[in-house]
Amino acid sequence: MKHKYLVGVYNDDDVLLNAVAKVRKDGYKIHEVFTPFPVHGLDEAMGLQDTRLHTIGFVFGAIGTLTALSVMSYTMAIDWPVIVGGKPFFSFPAYGPIGFELTVLFASVGMTVVYYLRNGFSVLKEAEIVDTRITDDKFVMAFCLKRYHEEADINNITRLMKESGAEEIYVKEMENELAPNLFRQDGGSITEHAHHH
Repeated sequence: MKHKYLVGVYNDDDVLLNAVAKVRKDGYKIHEVFTPFPVHGLDEAMGLQDTRLHTIGFVFGAIGTLTALSVMSYTMAIDWPVIVGGKPFFSFPAYGPIGFELTVLFASVGMTVVYYLRNGFSVLKEAEIVDTRITDDKFVMAFCLKRYHEEADINNITRLMKESGAEEIYVKEMENELAPNLFRQDGGSITEHAHHH
C-alpha cells in the first residue's frame, strides 16, 4: 500500500521555522520536518515533548549496578568465598570498578536499543528518504495525507506553505510509511483534524 505525503521544500532554516509556526498556528499537524543539520528552536516550534531517554538511561544503569553487585557478591561471598588481602567477603569498595563499568555498559546499550526501537530503525529496514535534497541543503515539511481527506484542508495547507516561503510543493508516494514522530505532543496518532476556520 502506498502512503501519500504533501511535501513542502524550503531553502532556509529561518524561513522553515516561521513556516512551522504559521502552519501549527492554523491548527494543522505536521507529520515530520527533515533538515540537513540540527536547527535550533525547531523542537519548540514543532511542539515536541522533551525526551525521556535520560530516564531510560537511569533505569538501565541501575539494573547494571544491581547486576554487578549481585554477581560479585554471589561469587565472592557465597559460591567461592576466599579471603583476599584480609578483606571481608562483602567488600563493596572493591566492587566499585566493575560496578561502574556495568552501570555505564547497561545504560548506554539500553538507551541505544530503546532509541532504535522507538524510532523504528532497523538494519534490515531499507531507508526511504522523502526528498534526497535534505541530505544536501534543503529543508522539508511533510504532511500525511491519510490525516487530511478533504480537498479544502489540502488546499489550505498548500496555501500556507506557499505564503510561508516554500519554493516547491508536491505530493510524494512512498512504499513505507514514514515513522511518526513519537516525541510529538499528540503522540503521532492520526486524529480528527480540527482547525480554526
